Amino acid sequence: MSTPSEIRREVALPAPPEQVWRAIAAREGQAGWFTTFDDEPWAEVVEDPPHRLEQRFGTQEIEYVIEAASGGTTVLRFVHSGVREDDWGDEWDTRTGHGWDLHLFTLGEYLRHFPGRPALYTEAEAPPGGHVRPRVLTALGDPAVGAVIDTPLGRGAVDVRTDRYVGARTDPGAGPLPRTHAHRDDARDRSPQMDPATDRQKIVDTWTAWLAEKAG
Repeated sequence: MSTPSEIRREVALPAPPEQVWRAIAAREGQAGWFTTFDDEPWAEVVEDPPHRLEQRFGTQEIEYVIEAASGGTTVLRFVHSGVREDDWGDEWDTRTGHGWDLHLFTLGEYLRHFPGRPALYTEAEAPPGGHVRPRVLTALGDPAVGAVIDTPLGRGAVDVRTDRYVGARTDPGAGPLPRTHAHRDDARDRSPQMDPATDRQKIVDTWTAWLAEKAG
């Protein structure tokens, strides 16, 4: 059995609609806040630049509506709709909703600090096991927003902290890293690198080793 599901968000972004469009519609822009797709994942794409983008794949649909706001800023209305299997219960909406909150926060940071710059997306994950998140927080010094912390990629300032994740922005990196999930009791680093010449595998190996040491 499956159940219809819908996640809605409205966020203010510190960039004009044209920059927001490039960040959400272009592959090199998506790498700065979302992910990198080796192949085109969308079975159908509907575009009305720079106002509206729909991406559909299987039973899932993502819609971005971009509206100009005062002072060269933008209001983004976001909808992720589709169906989920009933055995997920409410967990699918919770996990997916928190994931999109982090992605959209990172989009704002990308547009604020690195608008238009191509990025390289990397991802690393801690070994599975219990009590991972508190171990990661302890290794980072249990930081509050604004604290300066040491990461495997250098020093960074914490720019987001919730009961689901903590993140810092380093130079030249952008966005939250590492990302931790209390509900899965795991830890994962998702870090856009603002230098496309960065050695992707080296970054992944560095974070994987750190997560294994601190949270394994």
